[in-house]
Amino acid sequence: MDFTEKTLNSQIVYDGKIITVLKDDVEVADGHKSFREVVKHSGGVVVLAIHEDKVIFVKQFRYPMKEVLLELPAGKLEKGEDPFLAAQRELEEETGYCADKWTDLGFVYTSPGYSDEKLYLFKAENLHFTQCHPDEGEILQPLEIKIIDAVKMINNGEINDAKTLCAFFRGMPCQK
Repeated sequence: MDFTEKTLNSQIVYDGKIITVLKDDVEVADGHKSFREVVKHSGGVVVLAIHEDKVIFVKQFRYPMKEVLLELPAGKLEKGEDPFLAAQRELEEETGYCADKWTDLGFVYTSPGYSDEKLYLFKAENLHFTQCHPDEGEILQPLEIKIIDAVKMINNGEINDAKTLCAFFRGMPCQK
């Protein structure tokens, strides 16, 4: 079965600093014509940082949700930026930690139904503290939470950030 769609025309609806929104006219595999709204995004990184028996989280107000969320350190990729270098940068900026050991945990598509955003997941271990230096206007609080407590917080709905859940469970060994 052919699932491909052919782009016939693409129009920029919005071009912002973080995203570009396209309206694409497409021909689906069965010949019908339709359109797709696509959010173009440079992508980002998420870091599961393990310090002894704890995970490093950040508490941060997220404007679209209008609430404070508990998340793993993360950030946007600059255009053409290497994801590994971005992960190192974000970990130190947001938490003050650097890591001696890094593991690539792959990537996830955040919302492939309408966005091309790809998040690269990393695990950082053997941490040592330097200093926090968040981006201008970024107000956050790093927290160390025991792994077992983090699992409980995820299971009881205290941690709901999808990128955090993906990196956490991809990077943690299965608990039996």
